[in-house]
Amino acid sequence: MTVRRRSTGPAPSPAAAKADAHPPPSDDQQLRPPKLGLVLGASVAFLVPYLYVIYFHYEIESDLRRSIAINAAMSVGGFVIAVRLMPVAAKYVLRRNLFGFDINKKGTPEGNIKVPESLGIVVGIVFLVIAILFQHFNFTADSIWLVEYNAALASICFMMLLGFVDDVLDIPWRVKLLLPSIAGLPLLMAYAGHTTIIVPKPLIPYVGVAVLDLGWMYKLYMGLLAVFCTNSINIHAGINGLEVGQTVVIAAAVLIHNVMQIGASTDPEYKQAHAFSIYLVQPFLATSLALFSYNWYPSSVFVGDTYTYFAGMSLAVVGILGHFSETLLLFFLPQVLNFLYSLPQLLKIIPCPRHRLPKYDPQTGLLTGTKDGTLVNLFLRLFGRCSEKSLCIKLLVFQALSCLLCFWLRHLLAGWYK
Repeated sequence: MTVRRRSTGPAPSPAAAKADAHPPPSDDQQLRPPKLGLVLGASVAFLVPYLYVIYFHYEIESDLRRSIAINAAMSVGGFVIAVRLMPVAAKYVLRRNLFGFDINKKGTPEGNIKVPESLGIVVGIVFLVIAILFQHFNFTADSIWLVEYNAALASICFMMLLGFVDDVLDIPWRVKLLLPSIAGLPLLMAYAGHTTIIVPKPLIPYVGVAVLDLGWMYKLYMGLLAVFCTNSINIHAGINGLEVGQTVVIAAAVLIHNVMQIGASTDPEYKQAHAFSIYLVQPFLATSLALFSYNWYPSSVFVGDTYTYFAGMSLAVVGILGHFSETLLLFFLPQVLNFLYSLPQLLKIIPCPRHRLPKYDPQTGLLTGTKDGTLVNLFLRLFGRCSEKSLCIKLLVFQALSCLLCFWLRHLLAGWYK
């Protein structure tokens, strides 16, 4: 978690401003090296079963496999580029006084280090470049998916821009809630898919139909989903690695879900919808892992609202266009719980401080939960004091277990619920 610092005082003279624009290279702060061993180990552990499912477990068309493989190769390239660009971008944001101090290390030497902020901008740019270039290998000029694909990228890009603006201008919360609605407009306007939902079988006798057309209400639901996803990741934060870590776990679960649905379906349009989701999630996951290698405890960089907004909109887009928004919300179970638990403070029913963080003891290096309504503090109150790294691991394990619960529920309710 950061306390942001910006330069204050009278406006500098033109000469001083020019000098400040190009500080001497000796002032550049060196980042800690990325934790590539951790990231690569986790990636291999996921990649082996992922490739097995695609190439051996399910019978997937060769053309579809080829597109997924090309997209995956480009995603690996995006990971490498993002890792290399992160230190370069960090120097530039530090020169512009866009940095923060780690509150959870206050009172220690690490608490006085200027940590570059808003490095999610690197991930977002690399992701967009990969997603745009991939069109050359998979879409033709008359493809029916091309309009929605580009609309999805426009919404993601718009959200990333608004997140960066928030990092720079520190926009109030009441305005932040509106930003995803604005960013989601390109997708909502270009959406040409169905607006129907399959009514759960136990509710059919009460509704009267098996398939219900919601019309404009479905698009309203899409907009609200984008608002929830972006803000829920943004408020489930406060410790090193949590924002990116939870996103990586959800993205991995989304990938597995997409492959399972492609393998189990015989409907070409349904398969293409899930493939569409894969084409966006693979580069998103790869570039997020690059950021995770710098943001894991102890963080060398902070992700900023730029990344949390970008990540939330990306996941909302793949859930909407992949037609699995219900499943996506189950993957977001910790974020849903955190939001509901935070609601009294967010609505100002209970006093809400600016930073709802646990208390840090510099003598022991342990965190203690406060009465603030966040999942971070709740875990500390339930399981006792612990280090920041241990707390993040517990929260990410809970995120993974929530995703596994979603898969179990889908298997258990198959044929009965829908």
